[in-house]
Amino acid sequence: MADVETLFRQVMDAGYHLHDEIGPGLLESVYETLLADRLVSLGLNVETQKVIDIRVGGREFRGAFRADLLVESALLVEIKSVENLSAVHIKQTLTYIRLLNMPLGMLVNFGGATFKGNVKRIMNDRAKQS
Repeated sequence: MADVETLFRQVMDAGYHLHDEIGPGLLESVYETLLADRLVSLGLNVETQKVIDIRVGGREFRGAFRADLLVESALLVEIKSVENLSAVHIKQTLTYIRLLNMPLGMLVNFGGATFKGNVKRIMNDRAKQS
């Protein structure tokens, strides 16, 4: 399995080329499907709409949320197709990676006119190192 930084770069590169090829304006689900396909073609294990169970306060909540993409079980990728990302998108991704105890998440917006500035690294300062 590749390290999370390598995975991040691979997703960034695939996302850039996807945005360059088809541009903005499609539904999130379309970008999710196309990006997942590109990552799988690179030999990566990608789960789409992965149902995530969580434990909070000693209680388990089945199907608490769905991860857009889970790459190599190491990098959560949240996909948006909006004109501009907002703070709530960043908070959502941060909460997901905290609940999964992942060190890094990625927020990718395909809705902007350009890809530059529409990818956010979301760091989890609470992640426990294994």
